[in-house]
Amino acid sequence: MKIRTLIVDDEYPARQELRYLLGEIPEIEVVGEAATASEALALIRAVDYALLFLDIEMPGLSGLELAKEINALPRPPYVVFVTAYDEYALKAFEVNAVDYLLKPIEPKRLQKAVEKVKKLIQENGFAKEEREVTFSREGSRLDRIPAEKGGKTVLVGEQDIIYAYTEQDYVYIKTFQDKYFTRFTLKELEARLNPTVFFRCHRCFIVNLQKVREIVPFFNGTYTLVVDDKEKSEVPVSRAQAKKLRKILGL
Repeated sequence: MKIRTLIVDDEYPARQELRYLLGEIPEIEVVGEAATASEALALIRAVDYALLFLDIEMPGLSGLELAKEINALPRPPYVVFVTAYDEYALKAFEVNAVDYLLKPIEPKRLQKAVEKVKKLIQENGFAKEEREVTFSREGSRLDRIPAEKGGKTVLVGEQDIIYAYTEQDYVYIKTFQDKYFTRFTLKELEARLNPTVFFRCHRCFIVNLQKVREIVPFFNGTYTLVVDDKEKSEVPVSRAQAKKLRKILGL
């Protein structure tokens, strides 16, 4: 059992310390970080987190206010507060916190908090149900893809995606000048991305047709697509997909 976890703290060293400590707990999988409550709320609405480690005093929306916001969601993640102040403990449990940890964090105390969460999961299941890959918010498709870079989860807009590809069993998203790791499979991305814009041109590639600059004929009826990223990358089109591409583009 892996518990998908988000760390929310406005201080980078605090996030790094907690990430390190959680790395020693096999059941925990840290798949995102946020520096503000508003950033965390956007991630929580986009990614199925089971557990949230949450600071209280942050610029803008506080951790307590964020907890109230996520409690209004259909099935919110479990929350463990991590703070340097002990005076908020009562308010923390009023918003259904599982535990309340004081900084600096003691590893044994952290392990105890995780055990509480594990027990709740065993009794009640994960905090969020599995969603459809093309899930929606307020009736419309969410056109952002959760991806990771530099230890943070970011939401990449579909309009910024040039192509997606597999490399050594991992899936990456390429924008104009950046590359992001994603935990979606290529098949899941294909189902989630707008089918009128994105085309599965190869078993290892999905391309944004609006970002294609040139179509270069290759051998044996295949093509190479030159795309509009910083490197003017080349994306292959398999023979099996070349006929579909010609039909789509009216070639």
